[in-house]
Amino acid sequence: MKRAFDTADARGGPERPPPDDDLHRRLVYGDEAALAEVYAAYGDLVHRVATRVTRSAAAAEDVAQEVFAHLWSRPYAFDARRGSLRAWLSMLAHRRAVDWVRGEERHRKAKHADETVLRAVPAPGPAPDEAVLEQERSLLLHSALARLPLHQRQVVHLAYFAGRTYRQAAVELGIPEGTAKTRLRTALRTLAETLADPPLRGEIP
Repeated sequence: MKRAFDTADARGGPERPPPDDDLHRRLVYGDEAALAEVYAAYGDLVHRVATRVTRSAAAAEDVAQEVFAHLWSRPYAFDARRGSLRAWLSMLAHRRAVDWVRGEERHRKAKHADETVLRAVPAPGPAPDEAVLEQERSLLLHSALARLPLHQRQVVHLAYFAGRTYRQAAVELGIPEGTAKTRLRTALRTLAETLADPPLRGEIP
Protein backbone atom coordinates (compact mmCIF):
# COMPACT_ATOMS: atom_id res chain seq x y z
CA MET A 1 0.00 0.00 0.00
CA LYS A 2 2.88 2.40 0.76
CA ARG A 3 4.10 1.92 -2.80
CA ALA A 4 0.69 3.05 -4.01
CA PHE A 5 0.91 6.19 -1.85
CA ASP A 6 4.41 6.92 -3.13
CA THR A 7 3.19 6.56 -6.70
CA ALA A 8 0.33 8.95 -6.06
CA ASP A 9 2.65 11.53 -4.49
CA ALA A 10 5.02 11.31 -7.46
CA ARG A 11 2.25 12.35 -9.82
CA GLY A 12 2.27 15.82 -8.35
CA GLY A 13 -1.31 16.53 -7.35
CA PRO A 14 -4.93 15.48 -7.74
CA GLU A 15 -6.18 14.14 -11.05
CA ARG A 16 -9.64 13.45 -12.38
CA PRO A 17 -10.30 9.91 -11.12
CA PRO A 18 -11.75 7.11 -13.23
CA PRO A 19 -15.38 6.16 -12.58
CA ASP A 20 -16.06 4.76 -9.10
CA ASP A 21 -17.20 1.41 -10.49
CA ASP A 22 -13.92 0.95 -12.33
CA LEU A 23 -11.84 1.93 -9.29
CA HIS A 24 -13.86 -0.33 -7.04
CA ARG A 25 -13.46 -3.32 -9.34
CA ARG A 26 -9.70 -2.81 -9.54
CA LEU A 27 -9.39 -2.36 -5.77
CA VAL A 28 -11.26 -5.62 -5.20
CA TYR A 29 -8.69 -7.33 -7.42
CA GLY A 30 -5.83 -5.79 -5.42
CA ASP A 31 -4.67 -3.27 -8.02
CA GLU A 32 -2.30 -0.89 -6.21
CA ALA A 33 -2.44 1.52 -9.12
CA ALA A 34 -6.14 1.99 -8.40
CA LEU A 35 -5.36 2.87 -4.79
CA ALA A 36 -2.73 5.35 -6.00
CA GLU A 37 -5.32 6.98 -8.25
CA VAL A 38 -7.80 7.24 -5.38
CA TYR A 39 -5.14 8.75 -3.12
CA ALA A 40 -4.10 11.23 -5.81
CA ALA A 41 -7.69 12.30 -6.35
CA TYR A 42 -8.98 12.36 -2.77
CA GLY A 43 -5.94 12.43 -0.48
CA ASP A 44 -6.12 16.21 0.00
CA LEU A 45 -9.84 16.01 0.72
CA VAL A 46 -9.36 13.34 3.39
CA HIS A 47 -6.55 15.36 5.00
CA ARG A 48 -8.70 18.51 5.06
CA VAL A 49 -11.61 16.73 6.71
CA ALA A 50 -9.35 15.10 9.30
CA THR A 51 -7.49 18.34 10.03
CA ARG A 52 -10.72 20.28 10.49
CA VAL A 53 -11.95 17.79 13.10
CA THR A 54 -8.71 16.96 14.95
CA ARG A 55 -6.99 20.37 14.57
CA SER A 56 -3.73 18.44 14.39
CA ALA A 57 -1.63 17.90 11.26
CA ALA A 58 -0.01 14.78 12.73
CA ALA A 59 -3.37 13.31 13.74
CA ALA A 60 -4.81 14.11 10.31
CA GLU A 61 -1.94 12.22 8.69
CA ASP A 62 -2.65 9.18 10.87
CA VAL A 63 -6.36 9.38 10.10
CA ALA A 64 -5.69 9.58 6.35
CA GLN A 65 -3.46 6.52 6.53
CA GLU A 66 -6.22 4.64 8.38
CA VAL A 67 -8.85 5.69 5.83
CA PHE A 68 -6.91 4.50 2.81
CA ALA A 69 -5.69 1.38 4.62
CA HIS A 70 -9.34 0.58 5.34
CA LEU A 71 -10.28 1.07 1.69
CA TRP A 72 -7.38 -1.14 0.59
CA SER A 73 -8.05 -3.95 3.05
CA ARG A 74 -11.85 -3.81 2.82
CA PRO A 75 -12.83 -2.50 -0.63
CA TYR A 76 -16.23 -4.19 -0.31
CA ALA A 77 -17.11 -1.72 2.46
CA PHE A 78 -17.69 0.87 -0.26
CA ASP A 79 -21.02 0.51 -2.06
CA ALA A 80 -21.27 2.69 -5.18
CA ARG A 81 -25.07 2.32 -5.11
CA ARG A 82 -25.23 4.34 -1.89
CA GLY A 83 -23.12 7.28 -2.98
CA SER A 84 -19.87 8.40 -4.53
CA LEU A 85 -16.42 7.29 -3.45
CA ARG A 86 -15.62 10.93 -2.63
CA ALA A 87 -18.56 11.15 -0.22
CA TRP A 88 -17.74 7.77 1.33
CA LEU A 89 -14.11 8.70 1.96
CA SER A 90 -15.16 12.05 3.46
CA MET A 91 -17.59 10.30 5.80
CA LEU A 92 -14.99 7.71 6.82
CA ALA A 93 -12.37 10.41 7.44
CA HIS A 94 -14.82 12.33 9.61
CA ARG A 95 -15.69 9.23 11.64
CA ARG A 96 -12.07 8.26 12.18
CA ALA A 97 -11.16 11.83 13.14
CA VAL A 98 -14.02 11.99 15.65
CA ASP A 99 -12.83 8.68 17.12
CA TRP A 100 -9.35 10.17 17.50
CA VAL A 101 -10.71 13.25 19.29
CA ARG A 102 -12.80 11.11 21.64
CA GLY A 103 -9.81 8.87 22.36
CA GLU A 104 -7.66 11.86 23.23
CA GLU A 105 -10.39 13.16 25.52
CA ARG A 106 -10.60 9.79 27.31
CA HIS A 107 -6.83 9.74 27.78
CA ARG A 108 -6.88 13.30 29.10
CA LYS A 109 -9.62 12.52 31.60
CA ALA A 110 -7.88 9.33 32.73
CA LYS A 111 -4.62 11.21 33.29
CA HIS A 112 -6.43 13.93 35.22
CA ALA A 113 -8.18 11.30 37.37
CA ASP A 114 -4.86 9.65 38.22
CA GLU A 115 -3.31 12.99 39.16
CA THR A 116 -6.34 13.79 41.32
CA VAL A 117 -5.92 10.53 43.22
CA LEU A 118 -2.25 11.26 43.82
CA ARG A 119 -3.07 14.74 45.13
CA ALA A 120 -5.64 13.16 47.44
CA VAL A 121 -2.90 11.30 49.33
CA PRO A 122 -2.79 13.34 52.53
CA ALA A 123 0.39 14.82 53.90
CA PRO A 124 1.29 13.63 57.41
CA GLY A 125 0.49 15.89 60.33
CA PRO A 126 3.04 18.34 61.68
CA ALA A 127 5.91 16.92 63.67
CA PRO A 128 8.85 18.55 65.43
CA ASP A 129 11.47 16.53 63.59
CA GLU A 130 11.12 16.71 59.80
CA ALA A 131 13.71 13.99 59.27
CA VAL A 132 11.77 11.57 61.48
CA LEU A 133 8.52 12.57 59.77
CA GLU A 134 9.97 11.90 56.34
CA GLN A 135 11.30 8.54 57.47
CA GLU A 136 7.91 7.54 58.86
CA ARG A 137 6.17 8.66 55.69
CA SER A 138 8.59 6.67 53.55
CA LEU A 139 8.08 3.63 55.76
CA LEU A 140 4.31 3.95 55.50
CA LEU A 141 4.46 4.29 51.72
CA HIS A 142 6.73 1.28 51.27
CA SER A 143 4.58 -0.72 53.66
CA ALA A 144 1.46 0.19 51.69
CA LEU A 145 3.18 -0.69 48.42
CA ALA A 146 4.27 -4.04 49.82
CA ARG A 147 0.65 -4.88 50.63
CA LEU A 148 -0.48 -4.35 47.05
CA PRO A 149 -0.95 -7.41 44.83
CA LEU A 150 2.07 -8.09 42.66
CA HIS A 151 0.34 -7.15 39.40
CA GLN A 152 -0.58 -3.74 40.85
CA ARG A 153 2.91 -3.16 42.32
CA GLN A 154 4.45 -3.80 38.91
CA VAL A 155 2.36 -1.11 37.22
CA VAL A 156 2.94 1.41 40.03
CA HIS A 157 6.68 0.79 39.91
CA LEU A 158 6.84 1.34 36.15
CA ALA A 159 4.55 4.37 36.18
CA TYR A 160 5.86 6.29 39.20
CA PHE A 161 9.36 5.00 39.85
CA ALA A 162 10.52 4.17 36.32
CA GLY A 163 8.77 7.10 34.63
CA ARG A 164 6.65 5.07 32.23
CA THR A 165 3.19 6.00 30.97
CA TYR A 166 0.52 3.39 31.57
CA ARG A 167 0.65 2.63 27.85
CA GLN A 168 4.39 1.95 28.01
CA ALA A 169 3.86 -0.11 31.16
CA ALA A 170 1.25 -2.16 29.33
CA VAL A 171 3.72 -2.93 26.55
CA GLU A 172 6.49 -3.92 29.00
CA LEU A 173 4.14 -6.14 31.00
CA GLY A 174 2.48 -7.61 27.93
CA ILE A 175 -1.04 -6.64 29.00
CA PRO A 176 -3.80 -4.53 27.38
CA GLU A 177 -3.68 -0.77 27.97
CA GLY A 178 -7.07 -0.86 29.67
CA THR A 179 -5.85 -3.49 32.10
CA ALA A 180 -2.74 -1.47 32.96
CA LYS A 181 -4.82 1.67 33.53
CA THR A 182 -7.31 -0.19 35.74
CA ARG A 183 -4.54 -1.76 37.84
CA LEU A 184 -2.80 1.58 38.27
CA ARG A 185 -5.92 3.46 39.31
CA THR A 186 -6.96 0.68 41.71
CA ALA A 187 -3.49 0.69 43.29
CA LEU A 188 -3.51 4.48 43.67
CA ARG A 189 -6.87 4.43 45.41
CA THR A 190 -5.67 1.71 47.76
CA LEU A 191 -2.52 3.70 48.59
CA ALA A 192 -4.56 6.86 49.19
CA GLU A 193 -6.90 5.03 51.56
CA THR A 194 -4.02 3.36 53.41
CA LEU A 195 -2.09 6.60 53.89
CA ALA A 196 -5.23 8.45 54.90
CA ASP A 197 -5.74 5.97 57.76
CA PRO A 198 -2.20 4.69 58.53
CA PRO A 199 -1.69 1.78 60.94
CA LEU A 200 -0.37 2.39 64.43
CA ARG A 201 3.40 2.62 64.71
CA GLY A 202 3.67 -0.89 66.16
CA GLU A 203 1.60 -2.35 63.35
CA ILE A 204 3.88 -1.24 60.54
CA PRO A 205 5.54 -4.39 59.14
